[in-house]
Amino acid sequence: MKQNILVELLTFWKNWHFRLLIDLAAKMKFCLPWKSMGVFVTARRRDTTMYAVSADSKGLETVVGLLADVVLHPQLTDEEIEMTRMAVQFELEDLNMRPDPEPLLTEMIHEAAYRENTVGLHRFCPTENIAKINREVLYSYLRNYYTPDRMVLAGVGVEHERLVECARKHLLGDRPAWGSEAAVQVDRSVAQYTGGIAKLERDMSNVSLGPAPFPELTHIMIGLESCSFLEADFIPFAVLNMMMGGGGSFSAGGPGKGMFTRLYLNVLNRHHWMYNATSYHHSYEDTGLLCIHASADPRQVREMVEIITREFVLMAGTVDVVELERAKTQLMSMLMMNLEARPVIFEDVGRQVLATRSRKLPHELCALIRDVKPEDIKRVASKMLRGKPAVAALGDLTDLPTYEHVQAALSSKDGRLPRMYRLFR
Repeated sequence: MKQNILVELLTFWKNWHFRLLIDLAAKMKFCLPWKSMGVFVTARRRDTTMYAVSADSKGLETVVGLLADVVLHPQLTDEEIEMTRMAVQFELEDLNMRPDPEPLLTEMIHEAAYRENTVGLHRFCPTENIAKINREVLYSYLRNYYTPDRMVLAGVGVEHERLVECARKHLLGDRPAWGSEAAVQVDRSVAQYTGGIAKLERDMSNVSLGPAPFPELTHIMIGLESCSFLEADFIPFAVLNMMMGGGGSFSAGGPGKGMFTRLYLNVLNRHHWMYNATSYHHSYEDTGLLCIHASADPRQVREMVEIITREFVLMAGTVDVVELERAKTQLMSMLMMNLEARPVIFEDVGRQVLATRSRKLPHELCALIRDVKPEDIKRVASKMLRGKPAVAALGDLTDLPTYEHVQAALSSKDGRLPRMYRLFR
């Protein structure tokens, strides 16, 4: 029976000024002639690049040699660079045309939360900068950030000793394509949470890609600082995020769909005009951000914002034991289900070792999840609510409340926006 191995090489960077270089470097790897072997390169997160291969277990040495070759000896020909520029240009245009605003809103909420620093810097390159990236700039980036202390080699379905032996053979002492010059001192800034607002007025009435009309929506995302994945409160925040849950106004339902989460029960089930209410938790080495994304008709933006601020305030209130147990069970179920796939396992191994120099096993994580108590949820939510909010808004923003009103609502006992009185209507 044929047995596959999955081997991954992760490189970690933390200079937030060079994200386009990662897009260019990652995309150019697809120009090389081994896509048929199961090679893929991705820069999905804001802080890591991943090179991965799936192959027969007998080909371990070939696979590690292949990964070492693409990481240490990229050709970066003029043709590849030009093709990649075109691909990046297309993706930037597609970003502004697609009906799903989630990628753009995620960028905006980070920009608002970490104003002009670290994870708040743009992940998507300005169009005018694409032509400025050339081979020398890419090699300079690789020289400074593709260093041994930023790399992890992880494998699943392979003996540890064999993997170490192959790593020594192909990764140690090999002169990279960018030369042996010493790397410069790179940016090691710690994320500084600032809070704030990022707004983008846009006509959302013509985003439908087909003949069926798509309703015009205004999208709001409100976030508060949580914690890094290195802190003990990371697990309570993960449970809180699962407890909030949410999703779109339409769902097929069924077990595991989160139909009993707060954003479904308290928001989508009670307000038929809400098209979406979803909780997200972004966590990094030195910070974290818990946010809620909501969508509705532009005429009901103020009411939508008040509903979301109310849900934030209720996080620090009474936590029902049943809903907490349901959230913990759902989180453990999702964790175990994801780890059934080998690519997810080696990605989990690589990321954990890269960030913490160790790996928590699934049963250890499940034990930490089970230990979360209602008072833990209330404590982390209360701490989070003491910070300044981050707000991202996209669409028709005529009725958007001011940032000061959103901040006042989150500081109040009931989450309501301050009343507005007008002499003329």
